[in-house]
Amino acid sequence: MRTWIVYFIACLLSLNTEAQDFKAGAARRLITPDPLLPVSGGIGTPQPATRKQGDLWVRAVVFEKNGTRVAVVSIDNLGWPSVLGNRARSLIGGIPPENILIAATHTHSGPDAYAFPNEKGQSFADMPYLDRCVRAMAEAVNEARTNLRPATLRVAVGEAKGQIAYNYYAPDLYDPRCGVIQALASTGPDVGKPIATLVNYAIHPEVIGSGRGILSPDLCGPLYDRIEANVGGVALFVNGAQGGMVTADNRRPEGKEANTWEECIRIGELLADEALRIIGSAPAQPNPSLTCATRSVTFPIESDVMKYIVKNSPLKYPVLPGDKVAAQVNLLTIGTAQVLTIPGEALPNIGFYLKRQMRATAPMLFGLTNDAFGYMLTKVDFRSFRRYDYISRTSLGENTAEIFMDEALKLIANAPAADAYR
Repeated sequence: MRTWIVYFIACLLSLNTEAQDFKAGAARRLITPDPLLPVSGGIGTPQPATRKQGDLWVRAVVFEKNGTRVAVVSIDNLGWPSVLGNRARSLIGGIPPENILIAATHTHSGPDAYAFPNEKGQSFADMPYLDRCVRAMAEAVNEARTNLRPATLRVAVGEAKGQIAYNYYAPDLYDPRCGVIQALASTGPDVGKPIATLVNYAIHPEVIGSGRGILSPDLCGPLYDRIEANVGGVALFVNGAQGGMVTADNRRPEGKEANTWEECIRIGELLADEALRIIGSAPAQPNPSLTCATRSVTFPIESDVMKYIVKNSPLKYPVLPGDKVAAQVNLLTIGTAQVLTIPGEALPNIGFYLKRQMRATAPMLFGLTNDAFGYMLTKVDFRSFRRYDYISRTSLGENTAEIFMDEALKLIANAPAADAYR
């Protein structure tokens, strides 16, 4: 009898240990420049900023399971080149560099992180500021790793309702689905409360834009504030397949657009509320799986504009022989979610296709992650319509999306399926 009691207790302890094996931690760092810096909405000279609306942040969440650690980082900027991301990775301990996923929110009201060169080869990026952001990013991830504690996971994907986004080129051609990954404390005084809530949605945060003299996280700032005020923890936003041209729906009935901070608040809070509604009824996953596959993908630079940028930026982008660049692509599987990273701005049809191929009930795409090499459109769309002239010109080339999709499908085929999908 005693033997059976000891065996029963041992089993309970084993189950408890297994249930607590999944951990999560989160942290953030303020990166609002003081004094303010000019803001960049894309290629060209940054525009002076005279005031700010909201603050810019680096936000990080770290997941751990059975010795595997993965960090997801979100930074309020138009994009975050791998040159800068790799500098931050070199300052982060305890996590394999290839398991650190660095995403830009794509706000069009942040300082120039690309160091875009003008026609004379001059760049107006503030290099000391970018160095501070690199250090802040590393600090946030290192703190999040230090904050790791037993956690459970909730995952959900659902349609975000209301006036949030639309496709400027063709209003209905966008993905209304919002993915949410939420880690909850499973022990301690905050048991059941969020450690981190990550919102994944495809949208251009350009309500304010770069031409109004305002430095801002755009709609992402109010989203953070709303989530953290309602449920606590650290909120993160990671963009999706928002290329060509999925933007904030700030249209007014009279045909005008509302380009105000108040509109950022309306859209950001609405998206936050929808994300919390979507995740609200999701069941807890007490011991989710965690894997992170990585692949280096090489792209030819066919665009003269993109060649000029990568060869003349003071960031000194690594250019491979034959005018090629390499980008890190990840496939993160966490619980019932599977997340594919995109090193640029993929058009919605590419996003829909890849989500259909993913082996998960909750497929998600992290756009502008690990790099942001312009737009990705299929070769049948490339320069096919006058409307696509700009995005074709600011793409690496005609075959960029084809190369990416081929490599992504290999990642998906070779990686384990998400929980509850096997």
